[in-house]
Amino acid sequence: MGSGWSSEEEERQPLLGPGLGPAPGAARRGREAAAVLPAAGPGPGRVYGRRWLVLLLFSLLAFAQGLVWNTWGPIQNSARQAYGFSGWDIALLVLWGPIGFLPCFAFMWLLDKRGLRVTVLLTSLLVVLGTGLRCIPVSDLTLRRRLIHGGQILNGLAGPTVMNAAPFLSTTWFSADERATATAIASMLSYLGGACAFLVGPLVVPAPNGTSPLLTAESSRAHIKDRIETVLYAEFGVVCLIFSATLAYFPPRPPLPPSVAAASQRLSYRRSFCRLLSNLRFLMIALAYAIPLGVFAGWSGVLDLILTPVHVSQVDAGWIGFWSIVGGCVVGIAMARFADFIRGMLKLILLLLFSGATLSSTWFTLTCLNSITHLPLTTVTLYASCILLGVFLNSSVPIFFELFVETVYPVPEGITCGVVTFLSNMFMGVLLFFLTFYHTELSWFNWCLPGSCLLSLLLILCFRESYDRLYLDVVVSV
Repeated sequence: MGSGWSSEEEERQPLLGPGLGPAPGAARRGREAAAVLPAAGPGPGRVYGRRWLVLLLFSLLAFAQGLVWNTWGPIQNSARQAYGFSGWDIALLVLWGPIGFLPCFAFMWLLDKRGLRVTVLLTSLLVVLGTGLRCIPVSDLTLRRRLIHGGQILNGLAGPTVMNAAPFLSTTWFSADERATATAIASMLSYLGGACAFLVGPLVVPAPNGTSPLLTAESSRAHIKDRIETVLYAEFGVVCLIFSATLAYFPPRPPLPPSVAAASQRLSYRRSFCRLLSNLRFLMIALAYAIPLGVFAGWSGVLDLILTPVHVSQVDAGWIGFWSIVGGCVVGIAMARFADFIRGMLKLILLLLFSGATLSSTWFTLTCLNSITHLPLTTVTLYASCILLGVFLNSSVPIFFELFVETVYPVPEGITCGVVTFLSNMFMGVLLFFLTFYHTELSWFNWCLPGSCLLSLLLILCFRESYDRLYLDVVVSV
């Protein structure tokens, strides 16, 4: 994608300074950006009803990918008995998610060059192949474990698209007063899929009973394996339906752009990376997102393992994980809708969310150390602290995405969000890697949560916000 910007110096000036006031040269650069609109036909600003169908299909794909990724964490005790998984296997099954982000930049290039349809079809095909590979019936447990690992790898490769493409989709299909809401829906559904794994897994798959006699234990193992395979086949069927619907109808873009920003030229792939890596404000806010969200994603993936020492059952751990993510999804969409109505408040919203996240994560960590802190360790306190933590952190994701795009516009949305989600998954992968060696002592993992939230809060506090893309839509279009 070429650039319509006239000079390298002006290209580095924000279109909008703090407080939504236009920066020097912003108006002229805005006019140049608007000049790339189609010469004939209606101007930008038209939206189509089919945008909701496109959003629904993408959101369902994101939901399915998150569900498949988190299949094994909530039922790790049952999976160990049914398939002979070790602690390393369980951690690795979760770790394939962040490992799948290693080719993230290839998917960003594909999204930038070929658009939504090709990228989403390839992503849904990867999820279909991954879930299908897990369902191949073989009697050899060693081979079966390898097939399950292979399926999780393919599903992990679908992660970059479902995590990065939400702002690109919202800009392509939605008007300026709907973008944050569309971004929230598309990005939150992946988290909701992971939450449903906390619900579906423990409810369908029974927990093992280690005190049963040998014959009863063998029967229990076969029963557990049958129930796990039921879950695997059901996920495969759902993914196939989503792929078929996407193949039938998923247009790459609307006939006319919905806003000035959607019609404006963007930087090339190479220049985009140069812009991102040289922008200190972007690097600051990227770390504020990547560190706490990466830590929280890894922590959520092994929540059952973390809560086992405090005598929380697999079912209770599943419910805690479920409601923490569901609460975050609901509040995230509500916050995004609020941001659509009252623009220019993204930094303030993030400060409020991370203040709450720091307090709730500290509460959870100190509660788990009740032998020292003497805080009450009950189901109510665990539920409350975990759910609040999930609400504050998960609801920040779409707000962060919108702030990233505004900060570095005209860098393409897919490239911007791809870089930050790659960093987040890198932090998540490092933590899970250490977890495989120190899985017997997890108190250090709990302390990572409040520490990362506090660091992010300080970075956001020092961040100077600007709204470059919003300037084009609000000022230039007028």
